[in-house]
Amino acid sequence: MRLYLTTKLQNSLEVRLLHPGANTVDILITYVAAIRALRLLDPSGVLLDTVTTPIRQYLRQREDTVRCVVTNLTEEGPSELAEELAKGNALDEAVDSDDDMEDWTNWQPPPVDADPTDSGQSKRSSDIISMLVSVYGSKELFVNEYRILLADRLLSQFNCNTDKEIRYLELLKRRFGDSQLHYCEVMLKDVQDSKRMNSHLHSCPDVTMCSKDFPCTAIILSAQFWPPFKEENLEVPPIVKEHLDDYTKAFEALKGNRTLSWKPHLGYVNLDIELKDRTLNLTVSPIHATIIWHFQEKPQWTIEDLSQVMQISGTLLRRKISFWQSQGILREQSPDVFVLMEEGAARAGSTGRSADHVACEDEEMESALASAHEQREGELQVFWSYIVGMLTNLDSMPLERIHQMLRMFASQGPTAVECSQQELRHFLDRKVREHQLLFSGGLYKLPKP
Repeated sequence: MRLYLTTKLQNSLEVRLLHPGANTVDILITYVAAIRALRLLDPSGVLLDTVTTPIRQYLRQREDTVRCVVTNLTEEGPSELAEELAKGNALDEAVDSDDDMEDWTNWQPPPVDADPTDSGQSKRSSDIISMLVSVYGSKELFVNEYRILLADRLLSQFNCNTDKEIRYLELLKRRFGDSQLHYCEVMLKDVQDSKRMNSHLHSCPDVTMCSKDFPCTAIILSAQFWPPFKEENLEVPPIVKEHLDDYTKAFEALKGNRTLSWKPHLGYVNLDIELKDRTLNLTVSPIHATIIWHFQEKPQWTIEDLSQVMQISGTLLRRKISFWQSQGILREQSPDVFVLMEEGAARAGSTGRSADHVACEDEEMESALASAHEQREGELQVFWSYIVGMLTNLDSMPLERIHQMLRMFASQGPTAVECSQQELRHFLDRKVREHQLLFSGGLYKLPKP
């Protein structure tokens, strides 16, 4: 009967959950509920392990699982994972303790259908967060995902609540340890220091920032502690470039031998757009602001001309310019030719009162950070330079030897680069297909020049 019920429950979960139509969040909610219920039915954890093994394997295959877990851990409002995090227990590494002997009078043997290679104690003692982390077997993966999520929050929110983020960080430090989250501490400190720097530069009468046409503030980042950013070109208007140069000079005067390297495609611009029949107040991205600024100088532009002036691709420009079309400010007069509309029907709800962050709503707020695929490609390209050096000196090497030597080059901390042997094999095989490597007799080597 036990085997029959276990099989039926397992099959039911697989049919209802483990398919592309199910949201990852829904699968996680069901998984957490299953953990709670099955622990009540079977405190030994054997039933839980048997029933949820397919769920764990399926979650491991989904690319957004880690992000969904981290988001639920640190989101406001009622959340089971957030409640678990608030308990503040240290992360259970699922290692048996000698202290178990103290409770020997209550010891019970595992059921007959238990896996003899598994430790029942670890299943009984692990909390929900520990079990979610064990799906991937590495807490570094969760810490790095939180680092990326935190960076997105700090850069995408106009007035980020750092006190709230510090509270979440302290809870996570109790779970994962201080050293794992050191980079996140630096990121939050950067934001707080930037606020103080902006306040000083705009309040000090000796600094030229006070007399500018519009206030310019900056988030000053310690680049080595933040995740990689998307690299995009954008030629900002001369008046903006002048403000950025003045900010840099004021910063250098305060910090001595330090300077700033601007990323003009990131950030926000608050605009007051005065037209003949309406006035709009919008908070948009720098690329949106640059587009509409050029229409202030000239009421008609072609995609080709404007993309050359802004130094961006025509495809990106067309996608961004659609926002101003939706606001009733620009109109496509003929294919790839856009004109400014001084008079016309404004978009509902955008006349008169402020319409802050409307650009973010229309475009679902693209992340300022490089995608996971882009980051991984960059990390593997770093490995590639080491591989070329090794094969140049040693002529040919097997996969196992290359993997062993590469592990010594992985840096420490949240930026540590881990590469499994299987992932390395796929990477090297791709280089073989691209004719950058030769593979023969189980050995990789560089082609002859």
